[in-house]
Amino acid sequence: MNLTWQQFLQQQGAVLDGGVVQHFGDLPSELFAAQNNTVLCDLSQFGVLRVSGEEAQSFLQNLLSNDIREVASNRAQLSSLNDPKGRMLATMLIWRDDSGYLLQLPRPLCETIRKKLSMYVLRAKVKIADASDEIVALGLSGPAAQELLSRLFGELPQTPNSLTATGEACVIRLGDTRFQIATAAQYAPTIWQTLAQHAHPAGSACWDWLNIRAGVPVILPPTQEQFVPQMANFEVIGGVNFKKGCYPGQEIVARMQYLGKLKRRMYLAHIDGGAVPQPGDALFSGDMEGQSSGMVANAATAPGGGYDVLAVVQIASHDAHQVHLGSPAGARLQFQPPPYPLP
Repeated sequence: MNLTWQQFLQQQGAVLDGGVVQHFGDLPSELFAAQNNTVLCDLSQFGVLRVSGEEAQSFLQNLLSNDIREVASNRAQLSSLNDPKGRMLATMLIWRDDSGYLLQLPRPLCETIRKKLSMYVLRAKVKIADASDEIVALGLSGPAAQELLSRLFGELPQTPNSLTATGEACVIRLGDTRFQIATAAQYAPTIWQTLAQHAHPAGSACWDWLNIRAGVPVILPPTQEQFVPQMANFEVIGGVNFKKGCYPGQEIVARMQYLGKLKRRMYLAHIDGGAVPQPGDALFSGDMEGQSSGMVANAATAPGGGYDVLAVVQIASHDAHQVHLGSPAGARLQFQPPPYPLP
C-alpha cells in the first residue's frame, strides 16, 4: 500500500494488517452497514498490473478469456487468465487509461501473474509493471452510492462494467448500487473525506462479503488451477467471450460450453457456525461416499453471524443432498437464491 495513503487511513481509524484494512474499530457494525446502508471501503486487498506498449492489446487478446478489444474509455470488463487445461489462474477487472490497460486482481497474486505474463512478452512491444502503489481503489456500495458519486463526479456510468473518467478518477459501475473508484494516491484523501461524510467507512471484509453476495468469484492462491471458468459462473457474469480467438485453455473452455456437460457449478450458501471456512476448503455430501463433492471458492463473515460462501459443488450434490464443510459431519451449507439466473 502507498505509505502516504496508509498513514491517511490510519488517521481515519483504520486497523491494518499486511497493508489491508481489516476494520475501522467495529467490524460487526460495518457489516451491518454493508447490508443495510451505504459503505465506503478501501480495496487494498487488490493490486493492479499495468500493461502498456503499442502491442498491449494484441498481447492481452492472446492470453485472456475475454475480448480485450471491448475495453474502452467507457467500458471495463471481467476476464481471467487460464492455464493450458482451462483452469483459472486469476480473475481480474480490467479497464484502461492513457497509459495502457489496468488489470486488478488480488494483491497476493500480483507478482506471480506479472511473472507469468512476462513469460509471454518475448519480442512484443509490451511492458508489464506493478502499479499497486500508484493507484488507490475505493468501493462504494449502498442506497446512497449513486447520489453521492453524482454530487462528486457528475454523470455516472449507467450499466454494469461501464465507466466514466474525470481528471481525478474513473468510476466503474459494478451493479445497481455498487461502484468502484480508481484514482491516484494524491487525490484519494479528498475523495475519501467527501464520501465518508455520508457513507460508513468499512473494512475489506465488508467488500469481500458484498462480492460474495453479488456472486462474483475471486481466484486466490488456494484456488488457482481448480476451476474452469464455467464452474465459477464466469461465463454467466460476462467474463468469457466465446467468439474471440485462441488463448491458453480456450479449446477446453469452448468444448465445455458447446460439447461437454458441466458437473460442477458455483452456488451462494450460508454456514451458521463451526470452523471458519477458507478458500480451498473441501466440501462433502452423502452421494460422494467420502470423496469431496466441491470446494469453497470465497468466504466472508456474514452480518448477524455465521459465514457466507461461494461454493463450487457437484450439481447433483447441490440438487439432491446436504453439503457439509470440511467433512461429512461438518457444518451444513444452507444454499441461498442465486444472485443471477443460472443456466
